[in-house]
Amino acid sequence: MDDGSRSKKWVAWAVAAAIFVVLMIVTPAIPQNEDYHDFADQRTFFLGIPNTLNVISNIPFFFVGVAGLILCHYKDYFRLSSQGELWSWSLFFAGVTAVAFGSSYYHLSPNDATLVWDRLPMTIAFTSIMAIFIIERVDERAGAKSLAPLVIAGALSILYWSYFDDLRPYAVVQFVPCIAIPVMAIVIPPMYTHSSYWLWAAGFYLLAKVEEAADKPIYKWTHEIVSGHTLKHLCAAMVPVFLALMLAKRTIEPERVSLLQKWKVKLINVRESRSKDGNTIDVNCNYSVVSTTSEQ
Repeated sequence: MDDGSRSKKWVAWAVAAAIFVVLMIVTPAIPQNEDYHDFADQRTFFLGIPNTLNVISNIPFFFVGVAGLILCHYKDYFRLSSQGELWSWSLFFAGVTAVAFGSSYYHLSPNDATLVWDRLPMTIAFTSIMAIFIIERVDERAGAKSLAPLVIAGALSILYWSYFDDLRPYAVVQFVPCIAIPVMAIVIPPMYTHSSYWLWAAGFYLLAKVEEAADKPIYKWTHEIVSGHTLKHLCAAMVPVFLALMLAKRTIEPERVSLLQKWKVKLINVRESRSKDGNTIDVNCNYSVVSTTSEQ
């Protein structure tokens, strides 16, 4: 990396830090709403497990996380090209696995103290994904070096909320990746194929957030069969499923072209194809008219 690129990256980090500081100064604190813990489905079905469906719906995180973690190290199954990628993906799947335990523990007795253990592993997964994207789309060395600072920043955001009852840093850690990752997946040329799987993962995460917000209405609409929060867990578990499928299928991209550029090319081809079809129809219609006239 030359001095110019290095200085640009330092400037980018400095600008991001400055924006964060300004937001912390000019925006009010966001306390945790205690109504958050009042979930629609509080039934106990078996084994005396309170909030049964909200607890056991975390099981998929365990199996997907463990499978992904094993495949990261088993006979180079995912074909990860650098130690930075290996550590980042391993930490991501470790975070997913830990979500199964942290979220289950929280839903056994929902309160602010147990919520810490629900959010901490999710934060590890979010920040690991950001490091992965920097490795794949921006700069490999910079992404690898950013892994530890990003994970530490995520953990500190949880501690800050826990001690000061202010969700602003955690909101940044959670929602910046939700915006940045789909945009980067579309705009920045990828290192690997099957880049569209990122968008599938982002779509399922967005659906999970909608279901979380509509916890009680969904519970009512389904005649108290299943709540939005239970469905949220199942949809969120599809995120690592799609990312694991992507890792299993992808290869090095021979021509690094962004999804946006590919979509533009496809749109042009569709327009040209429709234009040709339209011209063919006109010619056939004209031919039919001439033929009918000559027969008369």
